[in-house]
Amino acid sequence: MKVEIFSDVICPWCYIGHTRFARAAEAFRAKGGTLEVVMRPFQLNPDATTEGEPLVPFLEEKYGPGVSQMFARVSNAAEQEGLKLDYDAAVSANTAEAHRLIAVATAQGLGEEMAQRLFRAYFTEGRNVADPEVLAGLAAEVGVRDQGEDAEVSGHEVSEQLARARRLGITGVPLFLFEEKYSVSGAQPYESFVSVIDEVAERTGQQPVTTLAAPADGCDDDGYCPV
Repeated sequence: MKVEIFSDVICPWCYIGHTRFARAAEAFRAKGGTLEVVMRPFQLNPDATTEGEPLVPFLEEKYGPGVSQMFARVSNAAEQEGLKLDYDAAVSANTAEAHRLIAVATAQGLGEEMAQRLFRAYFTEGRNVADPEVLAGLAAEVGVRDQGEDAEVSGHEVSEQLARARRLGITGVPLFLFEEKYSVSGAQPYESFVSVIDEVAERTGQQPVTTLAAPADGCDDDGYCPV
């Protein structure tokens, strides 16, 4: 079963949704199922700089003062999954190179691990995920070879995948696309992911893309989501 996960490393619901899905995928594999997970790029803030800037002031300028009070709900959801979101330390930055690195990692069978490491770097460690030195260090931690023939993923290829997301009508993330036919949007509960994976395993050859669950929490393409 092929599953494409459209997400952005600056999206908190993507971090939570990816974590929940990973648990469900592990349970499916433990039952003897096979899952091919492919990480796909989506940019919530494509105009962000590579230099980076503190996230909270950026959000306050975008959404108004008091934005920190909006973090409670998503932070509580993250804590239930064992995740820490440190908005005060987070750095708003362009994610194009982070997505290229995930694509490189995916080609080496480490896409899920690379994405999860980038989520933690952004949300917990306050790292600039556009900084080449930061990305090189994170790649080395995960065991991703990002030089020479191993890194033959270009920015153009990432741009093509971003354009594909637009053609598919994807306007919010996370979105999970199963077998290019069935979609699930948002950070669904673990139990929902388990049910969806089992259901897709029984369905074959159906067209077109079918929504298998009601939308859940996510971020839209207007920029950073209110949380």
